[in-house]
Amino acid sequence: MKISVEVSMYPLHADYENHVLDFLRFLNHKPEIKVITNGISTQIFGDFEEVMNTLKDGIKEVFNGEKKAVFNFKVLQGQLDNFNEELLAS
Repeated sequence: MKISVEVSMYPLHADYENHVLDFLRFLNHKPEIKVITNGISTQIFGDFEEVMNTLKDGIKEVFNGEKKAVFNFKVLQGQLDNFNEELLAS
């Protein structure tokens, strides 16, 4: 089953930018998922197991690094990475 996830990470540190960039690098080194990042959030697309396992591993890495952060998720069934393109084409 394909899913789409929107995730936002809010590190609880003054140097939050580096923590966010580390998490994004982790996600972007996973070829089995598609990652799109903008200034507000990151969207992840792919197989349910692959996406959820990647998020689990990435969050675990953040927490094991003794970094405190809040993660906010939206999870949808279906791969919606071209949703706007499909709307414009119809």
